[in-house]
Amino acid sequence: MSAWSSLSERVLAGQLISRDEARAVLHAPADELLALLDAAFTVRRAYWGRRVSLHVLDNAKLGACPEDCGFCSQSRAHQSPGASPSGEAPMKSVDDLVEGARRAHAARAKRYCMVTATRGPSQRDLDTICAAAERIKAELDIELCASLGLLTEAKAQRLAASGVDRFNHNLETSERHYDKIVSTHTWRDRVETVQHAKNAGMDTCCGGIVGLGESEDDLLDLAFALRELDVDSVPVNFLDARPGTPLAGRALVEPGYALRALCMFRFVHPRTDLRVAGGREITLRALQAMALYPANSIFTQGYLTTGGATPSADHQMIKDAGFELELASGEAVPADPQAVAAIAAPVRRGPSLPVARS
Repeated sequence: MSAWSSLSERVLAGQLISRDEARAVLHAPADELLALLDAAFTVRRAYWGRRVSLHVLDNAKLGACPEDCGFCSQSRAHQSPGASPSGEAPMKSVDDLVEGARRAHAARAKRYCMVTATRGPSQRDLDTICAAAERIKAELDIELCASLGLLTEAKAQRLAASGVDRFNHNLETSERHYDKIVSTHTWRDRVETVQHAKNAGMDTCCGGIVGLGESEDDLLDLAFALRELDVDSVPVNFLDARPGTPLAGRALVEPGYALRALCMFRFVHPRTDLRVAGGREITLRALQAMALYPANSIFTQGYLTTGGATPSADHQMIKDAGFELELASGEAVPADPQAVAAIAAPVRRGPSLPVARS
């Protein structure tokens, strides 16, 4: 039995992976990558089978964000005179958001997530999100997520009451590295928002970005902080540095390291909904299907300001790899690229997504 198989058996027996074991996963030799992926898949399969859930993001309010997150093209701090590199657009209407949910449902997505670029939701924005949530829940069998920045207890409770199932607020990186990336709020502010969402009865979606210039210890700190928070979903993003931001020009994460990072997160979070998120296409390129072995969910139809794979392409990848889709009902159905061929990924603001980049 390989060391990686032994690790997966111990994780499935209920043993918490140690920091040294997590570090060893990040250092797995290239010759052992397939064995590592197989061990991570053993854990993933025990809790998620061969099911993959699709998630769709809708940028409900684009740009002009007052926060200065160094990776984000929606911050107005990154380009004078105060305009976001991604551009700006007003809050979408309730009708627009409901229509976005219909497109997500047609793509056979399990979850639809409404996102705003903001420090936290204004009362008007919250009214719109909650009204859209009530209509979507009345019409469609789809789970709802919202990502609206920092929350108060009262705003979290109102979102939950409107039908929002899950709230996303990523920690992004370790507490130690955080102030090198963001200065307008603290890492602890983010932790508090996650706790407000949890206390309101919503599932919590909280992950981070690999490739922010963090150390190996920072990435391990992030993984273990998320375990301490006991979050329900962990999205793992890979930096696709946006022009006009402080991180512009930073190199892509190496594909093998990206896969090892996903395996590490799976071992640290064996039961958790683990999503390979932003930067998937440009970082993993031809290896994208390999990410389905540690991760059980992906975004489709693109991201907030960058393009991505179409639903048809993602259905094809899932089908070719021998996986199946999980719907909001819990039903598992075959991926069907032909059935969703007419659904194109929407055009996003900013430079188009290249096929590959050195």
